[in-house]
Amino acid sequence: MPGLEPTNPKSIFRFGLYELDGGTGELRKEGKLRPRVQGQPLDVLLHLLAHRGDVVSRDELRVLLWPKDTYVDYDHSLNTAVNKLREALNDSADNPRFIQTIPRRGYRFIASVEVAADGASPSAEPKQVNSPVAEPSPAIPRESRNFALSDPHDLPDAPRGVIQFLFSLIQVMYLFFYVISLARLRWVEPVLSQTVQHPKWIFTLLIVTALIGIPIRLYLLSAAFFGYRRLPVKFLRLFPIVIVLDELWALGPFLLVDEIGVGLALAATAALLYLPFSQRSLMLMGEINRNPAGNI
Repeated sequence: MPGLEPTNPKSIFRFGLYELDGGTGELRKEGKLRPRVQGQPLDVLLHLLAHRGDVVSRDELRVLLWPKDTYVDYDHSLNTAVNKLREALNDSADNPRFIQTIPRRGYRFIASVEVAADGASPSAEPKQVNSPVAEPSPAIPRESRNFALSDPHDLPDAPRGVIQFLFSLIQVMYLFFYVISLARLRWVEPVLSQTVQHPKWIFTLLIVTALIGIPIRLYLLSAAFFGYRRLPVKFLRLFPIVIVLDELWALGPFLLVDEIGVGLALAATAALLYLPFSQRSLMLMGEINRNPAGNI
């Protein structure tokens, strides 16, 4: 790669939330020690880091890992080494943050890399090398930072599939709330007449918020199901609307107070009051997993 300075394999490499000691294979994430990378996965990673931004062919890696007269299943063994490496870095072939597969050619390290000289302290000022092939991820709006709410760096790692499943489950739950409430309107109005002073205003508000909430939930559900990559950013922009809707509908269990009792209605309402913030946390977890550099 033109203009890219060579690196010593024993250097300290920083990329995303990770820091790798090339000499020992010691891997840290946000300062916390992770399982050591060693053997062929370490050799592959160091070679990709040395050629970051360039396509490294499978043949080149085969020559690196095995002597000329070695008889092994190269393809299977190389795939195993790369998969172990991705597992160590919590990376994915389908949605790569570090190691990109170039079909029928090889691999490329796509993240920005900081390199500290051989023997330098991990806290030393590094030399930063930005890969021109890695496109910056859309940043989460700065207004998402709030001392009273979760910050992406405070949240744990979670598999993308788990995040999508839990987020989708919440959207389905709200859709059921809206649809069932609209289907039971003739029972809802008498309940409101007995419990509030202005039942017609509350009745109208219930219908309007349900009609607004249904398309929003359908959008979020389809975006989560199909893995829309900018969903975390979109959701955080919708969050002021979502939280108003959700906090209003947190009182929904009181429409069933005659059937479930006051105690259960209070418990359900307390849980529903928390749900908007749990959705926000899930989306932040999804974004920090996809965008390990934390461009918040």
